[in-house]
Amino acid sequence: MTNALKVTVPEGLPYIDFEREFDFPVADVFRAHKEPELVAQWLGPRRLRMEIDHYDFRTGGSYLYHHIGPDGVPYGFSGVFHTVRENDFAIQTFEFDGYPDVVSIEFLTFQDLGGGRTRLTAHAVYPSMEARDGMAQSGMEGGLSEGYERLDELLAGAVTGHPQPGKVTA
Repeated sequence: MTNALKVTVPEGLPYIDFEREFDFPVADVFRAHKEPELVAQWLGPRRLRMEIDHYDFRTGGSYLYHHIGPDGVPYGFSGVFHTVRENDFAIQTFEFDGYPDVVSIEFLTFQDLGGGRTRLTAHAVYPSMEARDGMAQSGMEGGLSEGYERLDELLAGAVTGHPQPGKVTA
C-alpha cells in the first residue's frame, strides 16, 4: 500500500485540502472513521496513545479524545459532527485544546473509485491565516500520513489479527 497523501496549502487562503486513496471499499474506510474502537487504532502518530472520552460519528454527534505522548502529556481534541451521510460525506468541527478558540470546519468526502478502492478528500477551513499557517506548520502532514498508514494496516487486518483485505474485522 503506497498511496501517498496529497496536501495543498494555497497561498493567501485560510484552508488546507488533502486527499488520500485507499485500496479498500468505501464502506470499510467509512466504518473505520465511524466506530470509536477502530478510530482509536489508527488516528494519529504511532508514538501517541489515544483515549476516547466520547465519539459519536453521526449528524448532531460530538467527540472528545486525547492523544497521550510518551511523556504522559495529554493533547485534547474536540468537535461536533454537523452532517454525516453513511459512506459518503461528513462535516465536522475540529478544535485542539492547545489552541483554544481556534475552531476549523472540515468537509470529508468518501468517493468510491470502483474495484474496491476509495478516495478520501478533505477541505479544512480556518478562522484566520494565522490559524491555518499554525496548523500547516504543526506537523499535521506527517501525523496524517502516519495515521493513514495505520488505517491501511487496520483495513488489511494487520492490527486486528484477521488478515482479510477489504474487510474491517474489529
